[in-house]
Amino acid sequence: MADPIRVLLADDHPVVRQGLRTFLESRDGIAVVGEAADGVEAVAMAARLRPDVVVMDLVMPGMDGVAATKRIAGSETAPRVLVLTSFAGQEQVLPAVRAGAAGYLLKDAEPGEVEAAIRQVAAGESLLHPRAAAHLMAEVATDSPTVPSRASLTPRELEVLRLLGGGLSNRGLARELVISEKTVKTHVSSILSKLGLADRTQAALYAVREGLVESGEGRPVGGDQRGS
Repeated sequence: MADPIRVLLADDHPVVRQGLRTFLESRDGIAVVGEAADGVEAVAMAARLRPDVVVMDLVMPGMDGVAATKRIAGSETAPRVLVLTSFAGQEQVLPAVRAGAAGYLLKDAEPGEVEAAIRQVAAGESLLHPRAAAHLMAEVATDSPTVPSRASLTPRELEVLRLLGGGLSNRGLARELVISEKTVKTHVSSILSKLGLADRTQAALYAVREGLVESGEGRPVGGDQRGS
C-alpha cells in the first residue's frame, strides 16, 4: 500500500484549517501532518515535518503566503505548494507562481476539487484555476507581443508543447511520449529558447493561446520551473 500524501495546512483562520483537516482526513491516502497560522510557522513546519504538499493561503499576518512559498519552494527537499486563496487577481497570481507555487485554487472550490488538486500536485503535476490562468495568459501576451512563430519548432517539440499546455509534468510527458525525462528536459529547453519564453508556465499558456490545446483537453493549465 502506498504511503499517504502528507499535507501541511497554512491559513490564519482556524475555521478554514479545521474544515480542511476534517474533510482531508476522511479521504483515503491523505494525512494532515500539521497546521500553520502564518507564513513563518509554515516555513518552519515544512522544514520540520517534510510534507509532500503545503496548502497555502496568501493573505496571512507576518510573512504572507507568497514569501512563505518562495522560502519553501527553494529548499533542498521542497514540498509542492498548492495556493488556496480567495483572490484571483493578477497581483496575487503572478507573484505566487513566480515564487514556485505548483497549483493555484480558489476557496470557492468544491471539496472534491481541493482533494484532486492535492493529489495532482503531489504527483508532480501543476494546476491553475481558470481565472488565474487567464491572468497569466494576459501576462504572456503583454510580455511577449512578438513571440516567434511555432513554425520554428520540430514536430516532436510541437507535441511536447501541446502536452505542456495540457498540464503534464516531465514524468507525465515521458510516459506519454515513451521517452526519458532527460530527453523531455532537452525538448522543453529547446522550446523555451526558440519561442523566447521564460519558463514552462509561459510555454503552457502559449500552447493554449495558439490553439494547440483543445477546449476541455487535459488538466488545468499549470507551470513548473524552467527545464525542471
